[in-house]
Amino acid sequence: MRKNQIRGSLSLLLGTTIWGFAFIAQSVGMDHIGPFTFQAVRCGLAVLFLVACAFVMDIGKCSVRASAAKWKNPKLWKVGLICGCALFVAASLQQIGLVYTDAGKAGFITAMYIVLVPILGLFLKHKPPKTTIPSVALAVVGLYLLSCMGVTEINKGDLFLMGCALAFAVQINCIDQLAGDLDGLRLNCIQSLVVAVLSVPFMALTETVVVADILACWWPLCFAGIFSMGVAYTLQIVGQKDLEPTTASLIMSLESVFAALGGWLLLHETMTGWEMLGCCLVFAGVILSQVPVDFFSRCLKNKRRSCTS
Repeated sequence: MRKNQIRGSLSLLLGTTIWGFAFIAQSVGMDHIGPFTFQAVRCGLAVLFLVACAFVMDIGKCSVRASAAKWKNPKLWKVGLICGCALFVAASLQQIGLVYTDAGKAGFITAMYIVLVPILGLFLKHKPPKTTIPSVALAVVGLYLLSCMGVTEINKGDLFLMGCALAFAVQINCIDQLAGDLDGLRLNCIQSLVVAVLSVPFMALTETVVVADILACWWPLCFAGIFSMGVAYTLQIVGQKDLEPTTASLIMSLESVFAALGGWLLLHETMTGWEMLGCCLVFAGVILSQVPVDFFSRCLKNKRRSCTS
């Protein structure tokens, strides 16, 4: 494995770990403030953190004027706006969904974006692998067991999270297609700014903002803003540049595992047997969607060789 592949793998693994545990912070934050208030403050903190990081990283490399000039790249702002809009839809649906669904369950439903990525690739004239259909079938059955088994109606939080998975699939495709050689840290800063700005009107129209409530959940806000939005999304952009999409998506799918683990360790959440089976099937669909097309044919050939020798 080349050095850049190791760097990309470690970047995505760290980012994925942060995202998984960020479900806990987001879930806890909903006990105090509304989803759009949480999102606006979270992304505002991310912007402040990323702007400071950008200038600190340029110290000794270029002048303050040259560092500021890096923000004037028109393509950077255009791509940041596109990715930010997709991320706003995804993050908003996820944040609202967490009001009605526990963190571990939300992590597995959100992981459906990995299965949806190759399907959306059809619109970019990318032929999906042969494993797409069975992987989607597995994920859909798992999603039914996870969301619908034993209840008379679908939890509306689950519906929000299904939409969130689709929006995240769009955002991932945008990063793959548009990020190119752009500065990952500045790109993440701009997309975070877009999410923060778009969240403010919804916050003002649908929620009552109380400063004391915001201060009461300062730790979840700091974790979700600085670490999840600031660090992890930057690591996603950096990691996707160094890895093939299949490898990158496979590592990112582990977010659901860390979310369930965090819910069990920190929030003492439990799942029924059907929900755990559903989680296994969704994760199996996620993994199968990333298996190389010729993997099974290679395994079959090797088995035949071993039998004839």
